[in-house]
Amino acid sequence: METPAHDRNANPARWALDALARDTEDTVALDTLAHCDVLVPVPEDATDEDVSDPGRVALPVLDNPGGAPVVPVFTSEPEMAGLLPGIDRYRLVPLGALAAQWPTGELSLAIDAAGDHPLTLTSEGVRTLLAR
Repeated sequence: METPAHDRNANPARWALDALARDTEDTVALDTLAHCDVLVPVPEDATDEDVSDPGRVALPVLDNPGGAPVVPVFTSEPEMAGLLPGIDRYRLVPLGALAAQWPTGELSLAIDAAGDHPLTLTSEGVRTLLAR
């Protein structure tokens, strides 16, 4: 079933995650997601420069037992509060820009990890699918 256009425009990132839950190879959804802004929680140990410099983003890295460390990002404040209720600071970052500068190594990206349609990408997946 096709999602109405007004839903796509209201929250394009949420629409893209819903579409990718139905079809992981939906190129329109991947392109949409790559062009969306996401909320990146500011780690407690971030410096003032990390918070104020627009060309720099401190990544919050969570341990993932049995898997690669993961950076959680969110499509909205309610999604962020669902997983990390104590976070009171975040940066709004274009997902594609974040992906284009994604570090090498085994660092995964989790989008709306506690949401209805979470998406977790490996480090390679971040760089190849979202750095468009």
